[in-house]
Amino acid sequence: MSQSEPLEPVVVTGIGALTPLGSGAEGLWSGALSGKSAVDTVTAFDPSPFITHVAAEVRDFDPRAFLDAKQVRRFDRYSQFAVASAMMALRDAALDPETLPKDRVGVCVGTALGGVSFAETEHTAYLEKGPRGVSPLLALAIFAGAASCNVAIEFGFTGPATANGDSCASAPIALGNALHYLRRGEADVMIAGGSEAPLSPLAFGAFALIRAMSQRNDAPATASRPFDKDRDGFVMGEGAAMLVLERKSHAEKRSARIYAELASYALTNDGHHMTAPRPDAESASRAMRLALEYAGVSPGELAAVKAHGSSTPLNDSTETKAITQALGEDVAGRVPVFGTKALHAHALGATGAFEAALCCLALHHRTLPPTANVFERDPACTALNLTGSAPQPFTPGPILANSFGFGGINACLVFRPG
Repeated sequence: MSQSEPLEPVVVTGIGALTPLGSGAEGLWSGALSGKSAVDTVTAFDPSPFITHVAAEVRDFDPRAFLDAKQVRRFDRYSQFAVASAMMALRDAALDPETLPKDRVGVCVGTALGGVSFAETEHTAYLEKGPRGVSPLLALAIFAGAASCNVAIEFGFTGPATANGDSCASAPIALGNALHYLRRGEADVMIAGGSEAPLSPLAFGAFALIRAMSQRNDAPATASRPFDKDRDGFVMGEGAAMLVLERKSHAEKRSARIYAELASYALTNDGHHMTAPRPDAESASRAMRLALEYAGVSPGELAAVKAHGSSTPLNDSTETKAITQALGEDVAGRVPVFGTKALHAHALGATGAFEAALCCLALHHRTLPPTANVFERDPACTALNLTGSAPQPFTPGPILANSFGFGGINACLVFRPG
Protein backbone atom coordinates (compact mmCIF):
# COMPACT_ATOMS: atom_id res chain seq x y z
CA MET A 1 0.00 0.00 0.00
CA SER A 2 1.50 3.34 -1.01
CA GLN A 3 1.77 6.26 1.39
CA SER A 4 -0.77 8.22 -0.67
CA GLU A 5 -3.44 5.52 -0.52
CA PRO A 6 -6.10 6.04 2.14
CA LEU A 7 -6.05 3.42 4.86
CA GLU A 8 -8.94 0.99 4.68
CA PRO A 9 -11.04 1.10 7.88
CA VAL A 10 -10.70 -1.81 10.30
CA VAL A 11 -13.83 -2.81 12.19
CA VAL A 12 -14.74 -4.96 15.19
CA THR A 13 -17.29 -7.63 14.31
CA GLY A 14 -16.99 -10.11 17.17
CA ILE A 15 -16.36 -10.09 20.91
CA GLY A 16 -15.47 -13.06 23.11
CA ALA A 17 -14.92 -12.59 26.82
CA LEU A 18 -14.23 -14.59 29.97
CA THR A 19 -14.22 -12.04 32.78
CA PRO A 20 -15.12 -11.82 36.46
CA LEU A 21 -18.17 -9.75 35.40
CA GLY A 22 -19.52 -12.35 32.99
CA SER A 23 -18.81 -14.30 29.83
CA GLY A 24 -19.41 -13.40 26.21
CA ALA A 25 -20.26 -9.96 24.92
CA GLU A 26 -23.65 -10.02 26.66
CA GLY A 27 -22.28 -11.23 29.99
CA LEU A 28 -19.51 -8.65 30.06
CA TRP A 29 -21.88 -5.84 29.09
CA SER A 30 -24.64 -6.71 31.55
CA GLY A 31 -22.05 -7.14 34.29
CA ALA A 32 -20.60 -3.71 33.60
CA LEU A 33 -24.01 -2.04 33.51
CA SER A 34 -24.95 -3.62 36.84
CA GLY A 35 -22.35 -1.52 38.59
CA LYS A 36 -21.68 -4.45 40.93
CA SER A 37 -18.05 -5.24 41.65
CA ALA A 38 -16.81 -8.80 41.09
CA VAL A 39 -14.01 -8.37 43.63
CA ASP A 40 -14.05 -10.72 46.62
CA THR A 41 -11.71 -12.66 48.89
CA VAL A 42 -9.40 -14.92 46.90
CA THR A 43 -10.48 -18.57 46.71
CA ALA A 44 -7.88 -19.92 44.25
CA PHE A 45 -5.31 -20.21 47.07
CA ASP A 46 -4.83 -19.12 50.67
CA PRO A 47 -3.93 -15.40 50.54
CA SER A 48 -3.39 -15.05 54.31
CA PRO A 49 0.43 -14.83 54.10
CA PHE A 50 0.09 -11.58 52.18
CA ILE A 51 -1.14 -8.10 53.08
CA THR A 52 -3.70 -8.29 50.26
CA HIS A 53 -6.45 -10.93 50.26
CA VAL A 54 -8.81 -9.75 47.50
CA ALA A 55 -9.05 -10.25 43.74
CA ALA A 56 -11.61 -10.75 40.97
CA GLU A 57 -11.80 -14.37 39.83
CA VAL A 58 -13.49 -16.04 36.87
CA ARG A 59 -15.43 -18.55 38.91
CA ASP A 60 -17.82 -20.04 36.35
CA PHE A 61 -15.29 -21.17 33.74
CA ASP A 62 -15.39 -24.84 32.73
CA PRO A 63 -12.76 -25.49 30.04
CA ARG A 64 -14.56 -28.69 29.03
CA ALA A 65 -17.31 -26.56 27.52
CA PHE A 66 -14.80 -25.39 24.91
CA LEU A 67 -11.98 -27.92 24.76
CA ASP A 68 -11.70 -31.68 24.54
CA ALA A 69 -10.14 -33.70 27.36
CA LYS A 70 -6.70 -33.79 25.73
CA GLN A 71 -6.64 -30.02 25.27
CA VAL A 72 -7.75 -29.43 28.85
CA ARG A 73 -4.74 -31.46 30.00
CA ARG A 74 -2.34 -29.74 27.58
CA PHE A 75 -3.37 -26.11 28.06
CA ASP A 76 -2.75 -24.13 31.21
CA ARG A 77 -5.44 -21.68 32.37
CA TYR A 78 -3.88 -18.81 30.43
CA SER A 79 -4.19 -20.67 27.12
CA GLN A 80 -7.59 -22.12 28.01
CA PHE A 81 -8.93 -18.59 28.53
CA ALA A 82 -7.46 -17.41 25.22
CA VAL A 83 -8.75 -20.27 23.07
CA ALA A 84 -12.21 -20.22 24.66
CA SER A 85 -12.61 -16.45 24.23
CA ALA A 86 -11.40 -16.69 20.62
CA MET A 87 -14.06 -19.33 19.97
CA MET A 88 -16.72 -17.04 21.43
CA ALA A 89 -15.48 -14.08 19.39
CA LEU A 90 -15.64 -16.00 16.11
CA ARG A 91 -19.10 -17.27 16.98
CA ASP A 92 -20.21 -13.75 17.87
CA ALA A 93 -18.87 -12.51 14.53
CA ALA A 94 -20.79 -15.26 12.69
CA LEU A 95 -17.54 -16.50 11.17
CA ASP A 96 -17.01 -20.19 10.47
CA PRO A 97 -13.27 -20.92 10.74
CA GLU A 98 -13.66 -23.82 8.33
CA THR A 99 -14.74 -21.50 5.52
CA LEU A 100 -12.09 -18.82 6.03
CA PRO A 101 -8.89 -18.81 3.94
CA LYS A 102 -6.44 -19.93 6.62
CA ASP A 103 -3.57 -17.78 5.37
CA ARG A 104 -5.68 -14.62 5.58
CA VAL A 105 -6.44 -14.92 9.31
CA GLY A 106 -4.01 -14.07 12.11
CA VAL A 107 -3.84 -13.86 15.89
CA CYS A 108 -2.36 -11.27 18.29
CA VAL A 109 -2.48 -11.80 22.06
CA GLY A 110 -1.20 -9.61 24.88
CA THR A 111 -0.28 -10.83 28.36
CA ALA A 112 1.84 -9.63 31.26
CA LEU A 113 2.73 -13.00 32.78
CA GLY A 114 1.72 -15.68 30.28
CA GLY A 115 1.94 -19.12 31.87
CA VAL A 116 3.91 -18.07 34.96
CA SER A 117 1.25 -19.36 37.36
CA PHE A 118 1.38 -22.79 35.73
CA ALA A 119 5.17 -22.76 36.08
CA GLU A 120 4.73 -21.97 39.76
CA THR A 121 2.53 -25.05 40.20
CA GLU A 122 5.03 -27.23 38.37
CA HIS A 123 7.91 -25.91 40.45
CA THR A 124 6.06 -27.10 43.54
CA ALA A 125 5.68 -30.51 41.90
CA TYR A 126 9.41 -30.53 41.13
CA LEU A 127 10.32 -29.81 44.75
CA GLU A 128 7.99 -32.55 45.98
CA LYS A 129 8.63 -35.28 43.41
CA GLY A 130 11.68 -34.27 41.41
CA PRO A 131 11.84 -34.09 37.59
CA ARG A 132 9.39 -36.97 37.15
CA GLY A 133 6.69 -34.93 38.88
CA VAL A 134 6.87 -32.13 36.32
CA SER A 135 4.50 -31.98 33.36
CA PRO A 136 6.34 -32.68 30.09
CA LEU A 137 4.23 -29.89 28.59
CA LEU A 138 5.70 -27.22 30.87
CA ALA A 139 7.96 -25.64 28.26
CA LEU A 140 5.07 -25.43 25.79
CA ALA A 141 2.71 -23.80 28.27
CA ILE A 142 4.62 -21.05 30.03
CA PHE A 143 5.92 -18.84 27.22
CA ALA A 144 3.89 -15.77 26.30
CA GLY A 145 3.28 -17.01 22.76
CA ALA A 146 1.50 -20.15 23.93
CA ALA A 147 -1.92 -18.49 23.76
CA SER A 148 -1.60 -16.99 20.29
CA CYS A 149 -0.10 -20.20 18.93
CA ASN A 150 -2.76 -22.39 20.52
CA VAL A 151 -5.50 -20.20 19.01
CA ALA A 152 -3.84 -20.41 15.60
CA ILE A 153 -3.41 -24.18 15.88
CA GLU A 154 -6.97 -24.72 17.10
CA PHE A 155 -8.38 -23.19 13.90
CA GLY A 156 -5.49 -23.80 11.52
CA PHE A 157 -4.93 -20.08 10.93
CA THR A 158 -1.60 -19.45 9.20
CA GLY A 159 -1.55 -15.65 8.97
CA PRO A 160 0.49 -13.47 11.35
CA ALA A 161 0.46 -14.87 14.89
CA THR A 162 2.28 -13.06 17.66
CA ALA A 163 2.22 -12.27 21.36
CA ASN A 164 3.65 -9.53 23.53
CA GLY A 165 4.41 -9.26 27.23
CA ASP A 166 4.25 -5.50 27.66
CA SER A 167 2.77 -5.39 31.14
CA CYS A 168 -0.67 -3.78 31.54
CA ALA A 169 -0.50 -2.26 28.06
CA SER A 170 -0.24 -5.68 26.40
CA ALA A 171 -3.78 -6.09 25.04
CA PRO A 172 -3.97 -2.65 23.36
CA ILE A 173 -0.56 -3.33 21.81
CA ALA A 174 -1.89 -6.64 20.47
CA LEU A 175 -4.91 -4.81 19.01
CA GLY A 176 -2.61 -2.17 17.54
CA ASN A 177 -0.40 -4.83 15.95
CA ALA A 178 -3.48 -6.50 14.47
CA LEU A 179 -4.62 -3.15 13.10
CA HIS A 180 -1.28 -2.74 11.30
CA TYR A 181 -1.40 -6.26 9.82
CA LEU A 182 -4.85 -5.59 8.41
CA ARG A 183 -3.96 -2.18 7.04
CA ARG A 184 -0.84 -3.55 5.37
CA GLY A 185 -3.00 -6.15 3.64
CA GLU A 186 -1.30 -9.09 5.38
CA ALA A 187 -4.64 -10.44 6.61
CA ASP A 188 -8.36 -9.98 6.15
CA VAL A 189 -9.30 -11.07 9.68
CA MET A 190 -7.37 -10.88 12.96
CA ILE A 191 -8.29 -12.34 16.35
CA ALA A 192 -6.75 -9.97 18.88
CA GLY A 193 -6.93 -9.25 22.59
CA GLY A 194 -5.43 -10.36 25.87
CA SER A 195 -5.38 -13.26 28.31
CA GLU A 196 -4.14 -13.48 31.89
CA ALA A 197 -4.25 -16.09 34.68
CA PRO A 198 -2.08 -14.60 37.45
CA LEU A 199 -3.94 -15.80 40.55
CA SER A 200 -1.34 -18.05 42.12
CA PRO A 201 0.53 -17.41 45.38
CA LEU A 202 3.88 -16.23 44.01
CA ALA A 203 2.54 -14.22 41.04
CA PHE A 204 -0.08 -12.57 43.25
CA GLY A 205 2.32 -12.20 46.14
CA ALA A 206 4.93 -10.46 44.02
CA PHE A 207 2.59 -7.47 43.66
CA ALA A 208 1.58 -7.64 47.32
CA LEU A 209 5.24 -7.52 48.36
CA ILE A 210 5.76 -4.19 46.59
CA ARG A 211 2.51 -2.88 48.12
CA ALA A 212 0.99 -2.14 44.71
CA MET A 213 -2.37 -3.72 45.57
CA SER A 214 -5.21 -2.57 47.79
CA GLN A 215 -5.20 -3.75 51.38
CA ARG A 216 -8.93 -3.13 51.87
CA ASN A 217 -9.52 -6.79 52.73
CA ASP A 218 -12.59 -6.15 54.88
CA ALA A 219 -14.49 -4.50 51.99
CA PRO A 220 -13.56 -6.30 48.77
CA ALA A 221 -16.32 -4.78 46.63
CA THR A 222 -14.99 -1.27 47.28
CA ALA A 223 -11.28 -2.09 47.30
CA SER A 224 -10.68 -0.68 43.81
CA ARG A 225 -11.44 3.05 43.92
CA PRO A 226 -10.21 4.83 40.79
CA PHE A 227 -9.77 8.60 41.25
CA ASP A 228 -11.03 8.39 44.86
CA LYS A 229 -9.03 10.17 47.56
CA ASP A 230 -8.81 6.98 49.64
CA ARG A 231 -7.58 4.64 46.90
CA ASP A 232 -4.72 2.48 48.12
CA GLY A 233 -3.73 0.31 45.17
CA PHE A 234 -5.07 -1.83 42.34
CA VAL A 235 -6.97 -5.09 42.67
CA MET A 236 -5.78 -8.06 40.63
CA GLY A 237 -8.08 -9.96 38.30
CA GLU A 238 -7.96 -12.66 35.66
CA GLY A 239 -9.63 -13.58 32.38
CA ALA A 240 -9.46 -12.95 28.66
CA ALA A 241 -11.16 -11.02 25.92
CA MET A 242 -10.69 -11.40 22.18
CA LEU A 243 -11.99 -9.18 19.40
CA VAL A 244 -12.51 -10.11 15.77
CA LEU A 245 -11.05 -7.35 13.61
CA GLU A 246 -11.75 -7.25 9.89
CA ARG A 247 -10.97 -5.06 6.95
CA LYS A 248 -14.21 -3.17 6.48
CA SER A 249 -14.61 -4.32 2.88
CA HIS A 250 -14.37 -7.92 4.07
CA ALA A 251 -17.00 -7.35 6.76
CA GLU A 252 -19.37 -5.51 4.44
CA LYS A 253 -19.07 -8.20 1.79
CA ARG A 254 -20.56 -10.72 4.21
CA SER A 255 -23.05 -8.20 5.71
CA ALA A 256 -21.47 -8.52 9.15
CA ARG A 257 -22.74 -6.71 12.21
CA ILE A 258 -20.19 -4.02 13.08
CA TYR A 259 -19.70 -2.95 16.71
CA ALA A 260 -17.20 -0.19 16.02
CA GLU A 261 -14.18 0.89 14.00
CA LEU A 262 -10.69 0.66 15.50
CA ALA A 263 -9.43 3.94 14.09
CA SER A 264 -5.90 4.24 15.50
CA TYR A 265 -3.21 3.11 17.89
CA ALA A 266 -0.28 4.96 19.46
CA LEU A 267 2.53 3.86 21.75
CA THR A 268 5.10 5.76 23.83
CA ASN A 269 7.34 5.10 26.82
CA ASP A 270 7.97 7.32 29.82
CA GLY A 271 11.67 6.47 29.90
CA HIS A 272 11.50 7.21 33.61
CA HIS A 273 10.85 4.38 36.10
CA MET A 274 9.66 0.76 36.24
CA THR A 275 6.68 1.36 38.52
CA ALA A 276 6.14 5.12 38.90
CA PRO A 277 4.65 7.14 36.03
CA ARG A 278 6.57 10.12 34.72
CA PRO A 279 5.52 13.02 36.99
CA ASP A 280 5.03 15.53 34.16
CA ALA A 281 2.76 13.05 32.32
CA GLU A 282 4.23 14.19 29.02
CA SER A 283 4.75 10.76 27.43
CA ALA A 284 1.28 9.50 28.35
CA SER A 285 -0.19 12.75 27.07
CA ARG A 286 1.78 12.41 23.83
CA ALA A 287 0.42 8.89 23.29
CA MET A 288 -3.11 10.31 23.52
CA ARG A 289 -2.35 13.15 21.15
CA LEU A 290 -0.76 10.78 18.64
CA ALA A 291 -3.71 8.37 18.77
CA LEU A 292 -6.08 11.25 18.05
CA GLU A 293 -3.84 12.58 15.27
CA TYR A 294 -3.58 9.17 13.60
CA ALA A 295 -7.37 8.83 13.74
CA GLY A 296 -7.90 12.32 12.33
CA VAL A 297 -9.90 13.26 15.43
CA SER A 298 -9.63 16.57 17.26
CA PRO A 299 -10.01 16.62 21.07
CA GLY A 300 -13.28 18.49 20.71
CA GLU A 301 -14.74 15.67 18.62
CA LEU A 302 -14.32 13.07 21.36
CA ALA A 303 -17.50 11.54 22.72
CA ALA A 304 -15.78 9.86 25.68
CA VAL A 305 -12.48 8.81 27.22
CA LYS A 306 -11.94 5.35 28.68
CA ALA A 307 -9.48 5.94 31.51
CA HIS A 308 -6.87 3.44 32.66
CA GLY A 309 -8.03 4.28 36.20
CA SER A 310 -5.94 1.69 38.03
CA SER A 311 -6.78 2.95 41.56
CA THR A 312 -3.14 3.47 42.48
CA PRO A 313 -2.19 6.73 44.21
CA LEU A 314 0.29 7.89 41.57
CA ASN A 315 -1.31 6.61 38.38
CA ASP A 316 -4.77 8.15 38.70
CA SER A 317 -3.53 11.66 39.46
CA THR A 318 -0.91 11.42 36.71
CA GLU A 319 -3.50 10.19 34.22
CA THR A 320 -5.71 13.14 35.14
CA LYS A 321 -2.81 15.44 34.32
CA ALA A 322 -2.11 13.58 31.05
CA ILE A 323 -5.73 13.75 29.86
CA THR A 324 -5.90 17.44 30.72
CA GLN A 325 -2.66 18.15 28.85
CA ALA A 326 -3.69 16.11 25.80
CA LEU A 327 -7.23 17.44 25.44
CA GLY A 328 -7.01 20.85 27.05
CA GLU A 329 -8.70 21.83 30.30
CA ASP A 330 -12.01 22.74 28.66
CA VAL A 331 -12.45 19.43 26.81
CA ALA A 332 -11.09 17.36 29.72
CA GLY A 333 -13.66 18.95 32.00
CA ARG A 334 -16.51 18.38 29.57
CA VAL A 335 -16.04 15.04 27.77
CA PRO A 336 -17.33 12.02 29.77
CA VAL A 337 -14.53 9.91 31.27
CA PHE A 338 -15.23 6.39 32.50
CA GLY A 339 -13.18 3.62 34.07
CA THR A 340 -14.33 0.10 34.83
CA LYS A 341 -11.57 -1.53 36.89
CA ALA A 342 -13.55 -1.07 40.11
CA LEU A 343 -15.94 -3.64 38.62
CA HIS A 344 -13.77 -6.28 36.93
CA ALA A 345 -10.46 -5.42 38.67
CA HIS A 346 -7.14 -5.30 36.87
CA ALA A 347 -6.32 -8.46 34.93
CA LEU A 348 -2.90 -7.07 34.03
CA GLY A 349 -2.21 -7.70 30.33
CA ALA A 350 -5.81 -8.73 29.59
CA THR A 351 -7.54 -5.72 31.11
CA GLY A 352 -7.11 -3.49 28.07
CA ALA A 353 -8.98 -6.12 26.05
CA PHE A 354 -11.89 -6.14 28.54
CA GLU A 355 -11.99 -2.36 28.23
CA ALA A 356 -11.65 -2.32 24.43
CA ALA A 357 -14.64 -4.67 24.26
CA LEU A 358 -16.57 -2.34 26.57
CA CYS A 359 -15.73 0.64 24.34
CA CYS A 360 -17.15 -1.22 21.35
CA LEU A 361 -20.24 -2.26 23.29
CA ALA A 362 -20.72 1.30 24.53
CA LEU A 363 -20.79 2.53 20.94
CA HIS A 364 -23.11 -0.28 19.91
CA HIS A 365 -25.56 0.30 22.78
CA ARG A 366 -25.15 4.11 22.92
CA THR A 367 -24.41 3.87 26.65
CA LEU A 368 -21.32 4.48 28.78
CA PRO A 369 -20.58 2.10 31.66
CA PRO A 370 -20.45 3.53 35.18
CA THR A 371 -17.33 4.52 37.10
CA ALA A 372 -17.86 2.78 40.43
CA ASN A 373 -16.50 3.38 43.92
CA VAL A 374 -15.70 7.08 43.61
CA PHE A 375 -16.94 8.14 47.04
CA GLU A 376 -14.93 11.34 47.40
CA ARG A 377 -12.89 12.59 44.48
CA ASP A 378 -9.18 13.11 44.99
CA PRO A 379 -8.54 16.86 44.64
CA ALA A 380 -5.80 15.98 42.14
CA CYS A 381 -8.41 14.24 39.95
CA THR A 382 -11.21 16.80 39.89
CA ALA A 383 -10.35 18.11 36.41
CA LEU A 384 -12.10 15.14 34.77
CA ASN A 385 -15.80 14.75 34.00
CA LEU A 386 -16.16 11.23 35.41
CA THR A 387 -19.29 9.24 34.71
CA GLY A 388 -21.27 8.41 37.84
CA SER A 389 -22.25 5.15 39.45
CA ALA A 390 -25.02 4.47 36.91
CA PRO A 391 -24.82 3.84 33.13
CA GLN A 392 -24.94 7.04 31.10
CA PRO A 393 -26.60 7.43 27.65
CA PHE A 394 -24.41 9.22 25.11
CA THR A 395 -24.31 10.12 21.46
CA PRO A 396 -21.79 7.74 19.85
CA GLY A 397 -18.58 9.29 18.61
CA PRO A 398 -14.84 8.71 18.97
CA ILE A 399 -13.68 7.11 22.24
CA LEU A 400 -10.08 7.45 23.36
CA ALA A 401 -8.97 4.38 25.36
CA ASN A 402 -5.91 4.59 27.63
CA SER A 403 -3.77 1.77 29.01
CA PHE A 404 -0.57 2.28 31.00
CA GLY A 405 1.81 -0.39 32.26
CA PHE A 406 4.91 -1.08 34.33
CA GLY A 407 8.04 0.15 32.61
CA GLY A 408 6.31 3.37 31.60
CA ILE A 409 4.49 1.83 28.61
CA ASN A 410 1.64 4.00 27.32
CA ALA A 411 -0.76 2.52 24.73
CA CYS A 412 -3.77 4.39 23.40
CA LEU A 413 -6.52 3.34 21.01
CA VAL A 414 -9.30 5.30 19.33
CA PHE A 415 -12.62 3.60 18.58
CA ARG A 416 -15.49 5.22 16.71
CA PRO A 417 -18.84 4.20 15.23
CA GLY A 418 -18.36 1.78 12.37
